[in-house]
Amino acid sequence: MPADPVSPAAVTGTAAAADGPARGGFDPRVIAAAGAVTISLTAVLTKLADTTAATVVFYRCLLALPPLALLVYGEVRRHGWPRPRTLAIQVLGGIFLGLDFALWTQSIMMIGAGIATIINNVQVIVVPLLAWAFYRDRIPLRFVLAVPVMFIGIALAGGLVGQAPPETTDPVLGTLLGLASGVAYAGYIVVVGRTGSHLRANSQVFVSTVAAGVSGTALGLVWGSIDLNPGWGAIGWLALLALSAQVIGWVLLGASLPRLPAQVGAALLLLQPALALFFAMLLVDENPTGWQLAGSAVVIAAVWFVSRTPRRARPPATDTDTLPPQDAAATP
Repeated sequence: MPADPVSPAAVTGTAAAADGPARGGFDPRVIAAAGAVTISLTAVLTKLADTTAATVVFYRCLLALPPLALLVYGEVRRHGWPRPRTLAIQVLGGIFLGLDFALWTQSIMMIGAGIATIINNVQVIVVPLLAWAFYRDRIPLRFVLAVPVMFIGIALAGGLVGQAPPETTDPVLGTLLGLASGVAYAGYIVVVGRTGSHLRANSQVFVSTVAAGVSGTALGLVWGSIDLNPGWGAIGWLALLALSAQVIGWVLLGASLPRLPAQVGAALLLLQPALALFFAMLLVDENPTGWQLAGSAVVIAAVWFVSRTPRRARPPATDTDTLPPQDAAATP
């Protein structure tokens, strides 16, 4: 979520052939859009909490565990626990996720909620590189074409061109931290995306959240200690962050994205960075420059270009513990 992370089991790049409403249920496109809207508030809620990165990561993970545990209980009763090897890999993915949380939170403090969320989407570029390096997946031509455009957009969005807005404390370091958070999130996607099953998405989120709380809080200590009593105002914002993005957003996306063609899910997920920028301007009075808005548009366009998939039929998702990596994912 960083932005709020989407369970890699939810965005696998394999989906049902139909993108209309399921028989007797809600249209999965509406559910996915609602999940993207929910997650888009993550950065704003983080900024409103106005506390240290370690405190944000600690509470956003801790407060999310009770409702996640309830979801896991029902899931385990139906399908059992994943295999030990799968759990170990999910812990490793959660460690990457925690690094993403801490780096992205500090980036928000330095360059603003909206811009930090846009820059975090560099994970869409990093995922194919990691998949190629570790699994020898083929790199699409559209990825090669989009890389230079993406980084031009990031330079503009981060305030590295022209004059940064006055609320930006350190545009260079904040941009670098945002890029690093995107790399860490890409590591989470690649690691966990190969072990996910939509039948056990809740347990994957629970395990990853526990590991993320530990690693993210530890890294966050670089920028300040954990404030165990940040005040009721901060606790309220962090509780809303944990319940909305960390729980509800993931559940909505986990329930909808496997039922959509990959290109439809990827397009709907682009609502998240765009809305994050809008909500930051509306709710926390961020005022990005014209160059930053232009750069944000370039980044979103590059993300869309990379994440789109051919309109040929894709094989349906399986119920096993192993699924292919996803084509796109929302910001953590």
